[in-house]
Amino acid sequence: MRFDLHIHSNYSSDSSLCVDDILRRAVKQGLDGIAICDHNTVTGSYLARKRVTELNIPLLVLPGVEVSTSKGHLIVLGVRENIQPGLTPLETIRIARQKGGIIIAAHPFKKNSLSNVEGLDIDAIETFNSRCIFGENKKAEKMAIKLGKPQVGGSDSHIIGTIGIGYTEIDAQPDEESVLDAIRKGKTRPGGRIAPIFVVIFQVMRGVLRRVKIRK
Repeated sequence: MRFDLHIHSNYSSDSSLCVDDILRRAVKQGLDGIAICDHNTVTGSYLARKRVTELNIPLLVLPGVEVSTSKGHLIVLGVRENIQPGLTPLETIRIARQKGGIIIAAHPFKKNSLSNVEGLDIDAIETFNSRCIFGENKKAEKMAIKLGKPQVGGSDSHIIGTIGIGYTEIDAQPDEESVLDAIRKGKTRPGGRIAPIFVVIFQVMRGVLRRVKIRK
């Protein structure tokens, strides 16, 4: 099955995507599942899982969140409660484990990321992110191989047009427990294509403007 494991909805301050549009676009792109990983909140993820049932959309939505630790971002899948931001990676991982989550190092070597996860109790490393346009993915892949960690991919979409261009192929049954277990066991293969640089710049600028409006 093919999953985009890194999408942001309008519950992230730097995205304006509504959940229903994300779900419909994911199906149109031929995805079997997604994870909405908003910054420090599971609200978008919760709503997506609710709406996919209400709209009878053939898509598996994994619970997810992207947590801002004191050293960089971690994606946590399988959790249904928020995790306090600003904690150390070790403390964040400890809490995520208590909540039954699996932990993914998000876009290593990018700004606001953990460039060295050696010694951390993570389950996988995001080695393909469609917004990593300066060779960060290759560095992440080398690190995953060195540490023997499973590799995953996602679009890191903040706009509708990039949903699904980064993905993870997962060898699992079409249910949450099976998919999460497959990620832990490394039954994954990341892939996709890098977003054009003008698209990445547009996403960044749009996110900045949206955060400014929210603060006002």
